[in-house]
Amino acid sequence: MNVEPMAPAFDALICDCDGVLIDSEAVASKVLVELLEQRWPHLQVEPLIQPLLGQRIERVLEAMAEHAGATLSDDDIAAIRRRVEDAAVLAPAVPGIADALDRIQLPKACASNSHTEYVETALIRTGLARFFDNRLWCADRVEHPKPAPDVYLRAAADLGVPPARCLVVEDSATGVTAAVRAKMPVLGYIGGAHASAAQIRVLRDAGAIHVFEDMRQLPVMIAQLSAARLLRAAQD
Repeated sequence: MNVEPMAPAFDALICDCDGVLIDSEAVASKVLVELLEQRWPHLQVEPLIQPLLGQRIERVLEAMAEHAGATLSDDDIAAIRRRVEDAAVLAPAVPGIADALDRIQLPKACASNSHTEYVETALIRTGLARFFDNRLWCADRVEHPKPAPDVYLRAAADLGVPPARCLVVEDSATGVTAAVRAKMPVLGYIGGAHASAAQIRVLRDAGAIHVFEDMRQLPVMIAQLSAARLLRAAQD
């Protein structure tokens, strides 16, 4: 008897950019802390920034200004964002990401809370742009950035894939929350230079189905998750 093979459990992979594709979060945070502590010497910036990891930089700056009891003009925000992006765009690719993406035979998109121009530049410079074929959805292209689901839903629509069949890789609670709200299964990555052991619980509490720290594990992990998902579907 001939048995037709079952379709794969996932039809697409959607990755965050900073901290998942580009190891830029630690660089960006360092520059941002330095700039804000120069501006507001009385403020302990670093511990205040940690809970805001993954949010759009404009929102981070608004929150920090509130802590400082100050305001930032649109020009101030734009200038700080450019300084941070100029440093972060030079960060290397996450170790093992190019090989992992090469081995994963799924259509891919990038969904980021950064601006499109920065993401395009970072992916081109690191050689990762080839995996995404201009399928980039960024905060400046949607009405509501992460933790809203907009960038993920637009990426899924761009790919022509139902959200439930998209697998997401994220490194922040903000991003995991966005993927969960988009009804997408999401993996939490903690292998970046900015990551800490505490991030494991943060990502799991936000809804990550698994947390891992070595990007070389991603292809095998996807295969295992796919097999488990298909088994559950067959048993239902």
